[in-house]
Amino acid sequence: MKDGAKPRDLEDRTFEFAQSVRAFVKELPRTISNSEVVRQLVRASGSVAANWIEADEALSKKDFLMRAKICRKEAKESRLFLRLVETGLTKSSIATRDGLAAEARELTLIFASIISKSG
Repeated sequence: MKDGAKPRDLEDRTFEFAQSVRAFVKELPRTISNSEVVRQLVRASGSVAANWIEADEALSKKDFLMRAKICRKEAKESRLFLRLVETGLTKSSIATRDGLAAEARELTLIFASIISKSG
């Protein structure tokens, strides 16, 4: 996220999250365990963004709620995979990982709030 400012639009915010995850994983050590975790992290983070677009274009309230719940689930999974990834020993990698994990947690809370207000 540029200059520490978070985008107000959730579509932009989820896109930037997925994009930031992709930039982060390019810098990670190439280990056997990271290869699988990174694959799942990239999928989960992209799914948050893609499912929010689907929710925003939902044809019914039921469809919207289902997509929002998928967003919440994928954000939770993204946080898990971020916590599992081996960052190496650089402070900047650890700080980036922690920042992305915090953003995944915030997105989880946002989607939980949307779900509770829409349900």
